Amino acid sequence: MQIQVGMSRLVLGTRLHRMLQWLLWFVAAFSLLQSFSLAQQTLVLVGSGSSVPAPLYAKWAEQYNQRNPNIQIRYVALGTSEGLTQISKGIGDYAAGEVPLSTVGSIGDNLVAMPSVLIAIVPIYNLPDVHGELRFSGEVLADIFMGQVKNWNAAAITKLNPGVSMPNLPIKVVHRPAGKGSNYIFTEFLSKSSAKFKSEIGTSPSPKWPVGVSGERSSDMVQKVKSEPGSIGYVEVQYAVQQNIPYGSVLNRAGHFIKANDKSITAACNAAESPNWNRFSASLINASGGDSYPITSFTWLYLRTKSAGSARTTAMNDYLKWVYTQGQRIADQEGYSELPPAMLEKVKGKVGTLQ
Repeated sequence: MQIQVGMSRLVLGTRLHRMLQWLLWFVAAFSLLQSFSLAQQTLVLVGSGSSVPAPLYAKWAEQYNQRNPNIQIRYVALGTSEGLTQISKGIGDYAAGEVPLSTVGSIGDNLVAMPSVLIAIVPIYNLPDVHGELRFSGEVLADIFMGQVKNWNAAAITKLNPGVSMPNLPIKVVHRPAGKGSNYIFTEFLSKSSAKFKSEIGTSPSPKWPVGVSGERSSDMVQKVKSEPGSIGYVEVQYAVQQNIPYGSVLNRAGHFIKANDKSITAACNAAESPNWNRFSASLINASGGDSYPITSFTWLYLRTKSAGSARTTAMNDYLKWVYTQGQRIADQEGYSELPPAMLEKVKGKVGTLQ
């Protein structure tokens, strides 16, 4: 019976992967047909990748499409790894995700990563009888997600949360499946916090989690944690805020427990990037500074260094210029952290060199 269940899950996962590929192909084909049907007056740019910034990218598409009817944006959330695979094969116009190109081998050849906004991954949990904000350290989170801390009243957790009555309740781990940018960010932080986690699991968009159940998309993870008392997971902070689910503060490099918010996320970028502001692929994990939130990252737009046609290049450059002006203001309105002004100027300069 276990083998049959396992095979069923494998077949289901393969079918889902194929369905997602077909979806992107369909969107791309539909976009091309739409362009032809409008006598080439409209160009439709298709992107795919991470679900971490998907709400923002959907908002950007909505606003940009109203601004410029001659250039339309479509974005499909397939996961960071899948987005990178598609753009490297020439499918679509751009991809998006949270994995540095330096870590993906030949897939990253002929691609450039441009930071779009700042994000933070936060530990979310469901403990109905616990009031107040919980504190976590990277070491304790690593032990939880390795299955070594199994109960909410374990000494390692109660030590970080004096005065909080922790329940005698099993911890139910929820993680993301393979190929996700949030996996990369979270495992990089856990690897930098725990030598054991680094050696046994390591930094990866596709970690082999030893315990827990999977949530396909960020929104799925939130729903799984919300529906199961005792659960813990990790999502981009805006998902936690919008879904009104508790999330904890995390011990940073300076020894302070920090809550993810615009100030602490921006502080991490400032600490890692200042004064040059040109390390567009820099890790912001465990950045120095007393106010820095330790699980901060860029989310990147992945672009081909050489475009298939001048019209599409011109259209993409127009969209990018909008992303780094009006798009940043919209990001702030939606609760995301804009790129710091000094870095934004550097990014705009880089956009101008893309052909």
